[in-house]
Amino acid sequence: MPRTKLTDEFWSKLKHIQLDARIYDKPNLRTTFEGLLYHIQIRCQWRELPKEFGNWNSIFRRFNDWSKKE
Repeated sequence: MPRTKLTDEFWSKLKHIQLDARIYDKPNLRTTFEGLLYHIQIRCQWRELPKEFGNWNSIFRRFNDWSKKE
């Protein structure tokens, strides 16, 4: 699995921020967020995301939804 960026301590803080922003807390939210960070860091195409992060299309759609919010 690719190396993850979020420590448990940082994720707990980020999770509260996301909940305050009304981002629904799904069970795979952390994995999705790690996939977003991986995509930004590596600059790979969405389809090239490692499967360990989940379905690339789900991560892409979540990214688009968050990008459209204020």
